[in-house]
Amino acid sequence: MKPARIVILSVAVIAAGLAGMIAMNLASTPQVVEKAEAIIQKEPTVNVLVSSVNLPVGSRLNPDSVRWVPWPQGSVVEGYVTQDNRPEALTELTGAIVRLPMFEGEPVRPEKVVDSSSRIMSALLPSGKRAVATEISVATGAGGFVLPNDRVDVIMVRKGDEGSFQTENVLNNVRVLAIDQQIREGEDGVSSVVGATATLELTPDQARIITVAQQMADRLTLSLRSVSDAQESDTVSADYLLSGGTGQPEIQVIKSGSIVKNGQQQGASQ
Repeated sequence: MKPARIVILSVAVIAAGLAGMIAMNLASTPQVVEKAEAIIQKEPTVNVLVSSVNLPVGSRLNPDSVRWVPWPQGSVVEGYVTQDNRPEALTELTGAIVRLPMFEGEPVRPEKVVDSSSRIMSALLPSGKRAVATEISVATGAGGFVLPNDRVDVIMVRKGDEGSFQTENVLNNVRVLAIDQQIREGEDGVSSVVGATATLELTPDQARIITVAQQMADRLTLSLRSVSDAQESDTVSADYLLSGGTGQPEIQVIKSGSIVKNGQQQGASQ
């Protein structure tokens, strides 16, 4: 046999062998994948009730605002509403009032909602707090841009001697629960609310302070605070109003449009 034919036959045999090996590997790949999938075990899941949309304070739950979603069983913590422990939760919680904001996809927890039969305002009040209303207007309510859940200072203005005016903060950084009977923001979250009364969330002592201030003041004004102040203390207040003591608050006396300090009239006007 000629050498050229021997070379051609050898190449053909090698090529056939390689083709056979490739075919065998291709045929065995699905089996390997199936074996790998069989080895990997998926973590079991539990259906958890979550919010379907952003829910502000005061909104009511309904079948469109909450839904069941699969949740890894190992990540379910005590307090989550699951389909195992409350299979009828969608029906049971319909009409329940949201007392703390919830965001889309957040698990529903019992402490964030109250039963639909509860009185709305008392349900929104944290333990130990009181709701007190005070009159406002566009001029005394930050132009109507004070909304429920905002933080405000309460400024008392009263007339002094010889036509002067005295101003002081009687309450600092308190939460607005409602404007008139509206207990949550508008749908766009920024709508202004021009109302006649603002209901404030106060401690018992703060409630007594504002009651006294309402009798003493010529006008009470709400000064809107930044949202970044929400975590600051809200306990600073004009405590001297409670006991009728002789302690004098820090005040600004304004006479003829100028601030009076230490009996002398300053050039700056208000």
